[in-house]
Amino acid sequence: MRGLVVLVTLACFATAQHQALIDYLERRLLAIEDRISLWHEQTTRFASELRELKQQMVSQLENLDKEKETLRMNIDSVGTRVDRVERELDYLETQNGAQPCVDVDDKLIEQQVTVVKEKHKSKYSQLSDCSDMISSIKAMKILKRVGGQKGTWTKDTNRASGKVYIFNGTEDDIIHAFASVQDFTRSSGMSLSSTVKLPSAWRGTGHVVYNNYVYYMSQADELKVVKHDLQNNSLTDSAVFPVQDHVPVYGLTPETVIDLAVDEEGLWAIYATQQNERYISLAKMDTSSLDIEQMWDSNCPRENAEAAFVICGTLYVVYNTKQAGRSRVQCVFDVNDMVTSEDAPLVYFPKRYGSHSSLKYNPHEKLLYAWDDGYQILYKLTMKKKLEI
Repeated sequence: MRGLVVLVTLACFATAQHQALIDYLERRLLAIEDRISLWHEQTTRFASELRELKQQMVSQLENLDKEKETLRMNIDSVGTRVDRVERELDYLETQNGAQPCVDVDDKLIEQQVTVVKEKHKSKYSQLSDCSDMISSIKAMKILKRVGGQKGTWTKDTNRASGKVYIFNGTEDDIIHAFASVQDFTRSSGMSLSSTVKLPSAWRGTGHVVYNNYVYYMSQADELKVVKHDLQNNSLTDSAVFPVQDHVPVYGLTPETVIDLAVDEEGLWAIYATQQNERYISLAKMDTSSLDIEQMWDSNCPRENAEAAFVICGTLYVVYNTKQAGRSRVQCVFDVNDMVTSEDAPLVYFPKRYGSHSSLKYNPHEKLLYAWDDGYQILYKLTMKKKLEI
């Protein structure tokens, strides 16, 4: 009986211990579940915070990219302004340059412009009512420097076209076209240009663009004037220039044998020959057939001449005056005999870098497009009326 009581007592004790162990395990499990729940909440919160941080970083990176682009544009703008300031400083220097020192007799001679009237020729039949002549150079604007020391840049004389054309160097078969002067100015080099490949190489710096056609000189076996359609990029016509024994038209630009020019009257050719090699000659050309309509011999010397241009049938020859460091219009020849030495003032160009390799007149804008030692320059002209003799 006593043994039974002991067994019952032991059984009760074992049951109590087992229950205590179960209770303990349940409490531990509950504690672990609480911790797991806490960890889950913390992990969820951390993941949410990480996503928000990522979004913030992405947003900040986008803002940084925008600020970077804005900064780059500002730097480009500052660079453009610096270039503009440099050009304005150059212009101010030209306006305040030292006056040339000349003897009194030389100065009196310089004030008389050479006006030559060809004899034994019928009077030129003028196509327009233009009677303007240069009074002075009102302003100079240096646009940029691109290309080699010598070249030509010009604008199409067609009012509907604002295109600008670059002939870099003195011989090539490629020209660069810009949609506007503004595109040319802001372009890095030739990056904004399109290229036009011509059927033959141009020679010298005497090219013009007239009503969507480029007229240029090509010299292989014979010296030819070539007319090329820029709209269709096709050869329109070519003609041998009907003068033998050519010599370079300008003493300071020997690469140019014939210099083509455009004015209110149309197309002109400025040239020189061995028969009259000391002086410059002028010819009026038909833009359609390339025929020579009329020719004149002027008394404008080739020596020290760097370039020339035509306005309203008047030839202006520009000479380099080394002692003054400036160029000037020193000889004027009018095919209509409407200019006297008193009517043609001595026109000085502002002080520049070197000498002009080309001067191209735009009759609609009254501007000269100049190439000077690799710099592309615009000269704004002031005009006055001719007085007929």
